[in-house]
Amino acid sequence: MPAAPAQDKIEKTEKKDGMKKAAPTGTPVLWRDPGDLSTRNILLGRGGEEMKPDLSSVSFIEDESATGYSPKFRVRDGAGKVWMAKFGREAQPETVAARLVWAVGYVGETNYLAPCVQIKGAPEPRKKVDRCEGKGFANVRFEARPEGHKRLEAWSWKKNPFAGTKEMEGLVVLMALINNWDLKDSNNKIVYVPGGEGAEGELHYIISDLGATFGKTGNFITHNRNEPKDYAKSKFVERREGGKVAFGYAGKNRGLLSGITVEEAKWIGDLLAKLTDEQLQDAFRAANYGPEDVMLLTAALRGKINELVAL
Repeated sequence: MPAAPAQDKIEKTEKKDGMKKAAPTGTPVLWRDPGDLSTRNILLGRGGEEMKPDLSSVSFIEDESATGYSPKFRVRDGAGKVWMAKFGREAQPETVAARLVWAVGYVGETNYLAPCVQIKGAPEPRKKVDRCEGKGFANVRFEARPEGHKRLEAWSWKKNPFAGTKEMEGLVVLMALINNWDLKDSNNKIVYVPGGEGAEGELHYIISDLGATFGKTGNFITHNRNEPKDYAKSKFVERREGGKVAFGYAGKNRGLLSGITVEEAKWIGDLLAKLTDEQLQDAFRAANYGPEDVMLLTAALRGKINELVAL
């Protein structure tokens, strides 16, 4: 997708030590043409083999879970890299969601899931989480915090440089596809990514929290996350009304889906349809789902993608 015009570049200032310091500026980016989707290694995701965390030695830095549903620790791996470790029911579905977002060209987080990891110096999380052998933590999502990248303010679903484009509308449809019922602005983040060799940096418009996925949508009592059977039974496309699509989505900010055109829905559906069943299975295998859930979730996801294609 073409870069947003120069006037859309964010130029904010922040106070530091009593002085105003210019925040990083750059070209806003939401999506890039992913090219041949058959070459995407969904098992490893955005970071590939080279960015995987070194789990030979993981040490606690600080607790980052004062707010939010899931406990999170900032940690350092054996290679000295810093990661955000997330525990609990959101770790697995977020690992999958990040891979699907990346697979079809959207910018986002780099993450991996560790089935079992020991974290030196870690306190007890504020919520009970699954544990594994050696007093380890089970199913921990490691999210990269690359050096030089700076996390800035949140961005709005309704007001952003990409509002009204097929890429933005396609992202909304993708969120409905995976039953992300928590579409609030505070779950979005602008991340500054420096340019190489003096080149201008970029402002990546990402969804920073994808944990409320692969369950069912609904209100604060009925919605859930990481429930494969509920996801498989959930409705997606309800009907076509003229040139628009009616969805069965019942989460936050549902109005975002009210104006989706058939063309926009088919655009993202046709992209997703290029992913093979093996690639979809790899997304769930990367998140340590068991064989039965891998097959159930893959079949459900493929069925919902086909609903878009059939429009």
